[in-house]
Amino acid sequence: RVLSLELNKDRDVERIHGSGINTLDIEPVEGRYMLSGGSDGVIVLYDLENLSRNPNYTCKALCSVGRSHPDVHRFSVETVQWYPHDTGMFTSSSFDKTLKIWDTNTLQSADVFHFEGTVYSHHMSPVATKHCLIAVGTKSPKVQLCDLKSGSCSHILQGHRQEVLAVCWSPRHEYILATASADSRVKLWDVRRATGCLTTLDQHNGEKSKASSEAANTAHNGRVNGLCYMNDGLHLLTIGTDDRMRLWNSSTGENTLVNYGKVCNESRKGLKFAVSCGCNPEFAFVPCGSTIAVYTIFTGELVTVLKGHYSTVYCCVFQPDFQELYSSSKDCNILAWIPALREPVPDDISEKPLPQQHLNPAYEDAWSSSDGEG
Repeated sequence: RVLSLELNKDRDVERIHGSGINTLDIEPVEGRYMLSGGSDGVIVLYDLENLSRNPNYTCKALCSVGRSHPDVHRFSVETVQWYPHDTGMFTSSSFDKTLKIWDTNTLQSADVFHFEGTVYSHHMSPVATKHCLIAVGTKSPKVQLCDLKSGSCSHILQGHRQEVLAVCWSPRHEYILATASADSRVKLWDVRRATGCLTTLDQHNGEKSKASSEAANTAHNGRVNGLCYMNDGLHLLTIGTDDRMRLWNSSTGENTLVNYGKVCNESRKGLKFAVSCGCNPEFAFVPCGSTIAVYTIFTGELVTVLKGHYSTVYCCVFQPDFQELYSSSKDCNILAWIPALREPVPDDISEKPLPQQHLNPAYEDAWSSSDGEG
């Protein structure tokens, strides 16, 4: 199904945003509701379900935090995320230096965290049961951890040297966090430990001969602006402005050396790419200019390029229940990529039952009764 993804002509997503759409998220509980965040600060909530049952339909916007809303973000919204356990709450972070917690039912801001610099990325753990920490990457090299329970932002992870462009919790271990920075480094942390940092990923796997002293323990030869765990948490994908994507063993920190070729990445901020879930093999969907490049994760093969947007693609999200992909762009559009319907293969002609009218009516009852007895 993923290999046959195509732009769906029959499904539109209602166009509400008047400027580029930076970020999307589909809630994991039902896989039905989607959030989007725009570069004008607007947030929109959509229902992806086809309630009309028509083959041709539009995913309706249910509500939005528009420019006139008292709690609207003043600048570009960079990340939106549903609360992982129910749809009653969602979060958003923005270049206006805030992270906001929203009540979905009232569309009011329930809490606000303020930071000293631009917020590039935030993430809540999809599996945590013992903590309610939101990891936040900002213009500061310090990774901030905000506690939803206490409303405080006391916890800080120190180790990066430049701004933190992407953060991602492990879907396997609730205390493990990955962070990517403009300092070319990717760090894995155990947030229970005082020192925090477990390891700094090294693209050369510790071979000193290949690394100059400055390049030691770097994940990329450029800013690292994209991070995504595989759904089982065993591997981590990273993307850097060196036009490279790398796959790491997340327990050993080893670079698996899968070669994806040139993965074009001109983003000045975080790059929001997606991985499939429950497919064999698994795929990565990477924004690449106005297109989306689809790679097989473990072989590095570029399988296809999805074309449909008119301008830079900012974000991809995967809907695992139906193997669908949604993408958002600077062109103000959200596109739905749906597996093409395959034509049914005709059965072998000889196995086709005779058309009904060829049967002698006298035999019809006898046939059905003999079926029943058999």
